[in-house]
Amino acid sequence: MNEININIRKDENAKTPVYMSDGAAGADVYASEDIVINPHDTKLVHTGIYMEIPEGFECQIRPRSGLALKHNLIILNSPGTIDSDYRGEVMIIMHNMSDKHYTIKLHDRIAQMIFAPVMKAQFIESGISDTVRNSGGFGHTGKRDD
Repeated sequence: MNEININIRKDENAKTPVYMSDGAAGADVYASEDIVINPHDTKLVHTGIYMEIPEGFECQIRPRSGLALKHNLIILNSPGTIDSDYRGEVMIIMHNMSDKHYTIKLHDRIAQMIFAPVMKAQFIESGISDTVRNSGGFGHTGKRDD
């Protein structure tokens, strides 16, 4: 497995992200506060973590499937991207899709972070080639469902 070093700084209540198994792609991220998310409301949840991501990499913030399935909690802007030049606190945009209040407690696992290399595109104004799908519209594959 490939590894990179990520320098972090933590607030007093923060917990370092943890890979929960040897095969885990994402490190679990923890809340650094107690917070209630009301039904159909969105909150910014603090983690108390600040990172220095190496140039050429990004950190993706992704939801935890158990929170989505069991409690209808999702992460908006998912996957969220943390750029290598960002040095602010990692915060998670959580939305409660249920009709019940949900309380996040200090050190609850609320998200996962995955590190990935970044490719920069060079945008070249020119003609583009035709394909079977061409300009069929969003979601169009060029195939009929029979």
